[in-house]
Amino acid sequence: MWSRKMTRARRSTQALLTLADLPTGQRCILDHLELPEDVARRLMELGFLPGNEVTPARRAPGRGPRVFRVDGSEVALREETAAHVYIRRDPESDLVVLP
Repeated sequence: MWSRKMTRARRSTQALLTLADLPTGQRCILDHLELPEDVARRLMELGFLPGNEVTPARRAPGRGPRVFRVDGSEVALREETAAHVYIRRDPESDLVVLP
């Protein structure tokens, strides 16, 4: 029974997008974080809370950290971290032209 629940949970997680998947300027809504507790807590302190809107901005050269706009701030995240922040697309959002 436990393995069946875990399999369903993994499938639903795989169907979700992460911050690492989004193109620059595509707004989204945070769904959940799958990170170690200390990292997740710090991101939540910075505004990465489920239900908040996030917009991917510029990226450092050489596949370095990427800047995300959240809660009036800009925060740079490594790709490995962004890949564990799950999102859902906001049906009302379009691409945003970033300065």
